[in-house]
Amino acid sequence: MAGNKTMSKVNPFEMAQAQLKDCAKILNLDQSVVDILMQPQRQIQVSIPVKMDDGSTKVFQGFRVQHNNALGPYKGGIRFHPEETIDTVRALSMWMTWKTSVLGLPLGGGKGGVICNPKTMSQGELERLSRGYIRALWKNLGPDTDVPAPDVYTNGQIMAWMMDEYSTIQGKNQFGLLTGKPLVIGGSLGRGDATAKGGMYTLREAAKELKLNLKGSKVAILGFGNAGSFAATLAQEMFGSKIVAVTDSKGGIYDENGLDVKAVFEHKKQTKSVTGYKGLKTLTNEEVLALPVDVIFAAAPDEGAINEKVAPTVKAKVICELANGPTTPEADAILFKNGVHVIPDFLCNAGGVTVSYYEMVQNMYMHYWTLDDVYAKLDEAMTKSYHAVYDAAQKYKVNMRQGAYIVAVSRVVEGMKARGWV
Repeated sequence: MAGNKTMSKVNPFEMAQAQLKDCAKILNLDQSVVDILMQPQRQIQVSIPVKMDDGSTKVFQGFRVQHNNALGPYKGGIRFHPEETIDTVRALSMWMTWKTSVLGLPLGGGKGGVICNPKTMSQGELERLSRGYIRALWKNLGPDTDVPAPDVYTNGQIMAWMMDEYSTIQGKNQFGLLTGKPLVIGGSLGRGDATAKGGMYTLREAAKELKLNLKGSKVAILGFGNAGSFAATLAQEMFGSKIVAVTDSKGGIYDENGLDVKAVFEHKKQTKSVTGYKGLKTLTNEEVLALPVDVIFAAAPDEGAINEKVAPTVKAKVICELANGPTTPEADAILFKNGVHVIPDFLCNAGGVTVSYYEMVQNMYMHYWTLDDVYAKLDEAMTKSYHAVYDAAQKYKVNMRQGAYIVAVSRVVEGMKARGWV
């Protein structure tokens, strides 16, 4: 994020491991259990040669990290990003294990990535890269083995190419290889805004517990991308909230009277940034975090953006983590002490993987649900999971992230013990 230069110093995998160690102490887990969970079960790195449009061949580095499958097949997205690192993918695979577990899904955790800049690549180059990724990894993937999904800078079209390549190799249609596909080839209704929608259900439940009136509440959105823009619209539609600040990688804007979300979205489409909208002053990430708002949606793909330096300045009552790993462990402690209610990432943003799971079920049955069915099931799952986490946090007198870890890790450990792994 603009204005946060400490971001690159945060190692997301070390952060994920620190969070797990913290939970292990609370649950008094055996060291052998901790040792299994601290590292992925499998890490695969591949080289993917791609014929570029100019006739040259470029070799891209790709990853797939499979953290834990005690409760079911590995599940997690594939990122195409110029600054992708193995440690980011490791961290995200571990967080996926907790995310599927905390929602009670019969899935494990995995993650994938390719070091590339899709913004500079043609559709043809992206298709050849997507198919190359599957050719390099197909033996380690499958509907009952490891089920990928879209993530940063990947989309339904890329999933379609990957599914088609895998189907070609298998000699039969394999729609269930991955999720987030176009509707016409086995995608699910409700997948587009599932992450933000799920976050809204958890915010609604948090507001009940905190006696917070969301009607007219002031909201700041960190990261006005896919999840962030959906969150802005849904907060207005569902609760009557007022969006007063939004940010992207170039900076942030603020209007205490409320922003016209559609107009800001159009401005960003035309200029590639929210900055410059109606001549509003450009704010840094730190300045937006310190604004007098009720709710912050942390939706930017910046691990560790909310750190110990900015945490003491946060005035919001609730932080909804729609992105993965936005808050460092040090910041968590400060926010908890200051009474800021953090709805942690792998609970708050689990709507995406939950609807992905629904897509897997629909693919297996070859029977597809209505949008109302999907939303009703998602609402029920997110509500139940929020209260399980809230109850654990209250019981152990810990923050919500620790509560989420207690619920998620306990279930994975129970599965590991039932299978005789420990």
